[in-house]
Amino acid sequence: MVGDSVNGKKLFIKMCAACHTTEKNAKHKAGPNLHGIVGKICGTVRGFNFSKGMKEKNVIWNEKTLNDYMEFPREFIPGTTKMFSVKKAEDRRDLIAYLATLK
Repeated sequence: MVGDSVNGKKLFIKMCAACHTTEKNAKHKAGPNLHGIVGKICGTVRGFNFSKGMKEKNVIWNEKTLNDYMEFPREFIPGTTKMFSVKKAEDRRDLIAYLATLK
């Protein structure tokens, strides 16, 4: 799954930035800061109060898990507080490609 990270950044600003930050050490918003999220275990970003479902899921964020979560958040992690899903597969690919650049 290879996406366009430049388009992913544009999509992130449009679709995700109201709830998430991406800069290293930036404060959390309604959702956690996503800097370095790829490769982390879900529910473990320091300083954010995750739902019980997110803390208990115990998956590593990678292309597949991020894709599944973005498409159907409440089915992937029952009890999550995330309300917004990304319906288009190409948008999810591009968003994930962008998130992968945040190291």
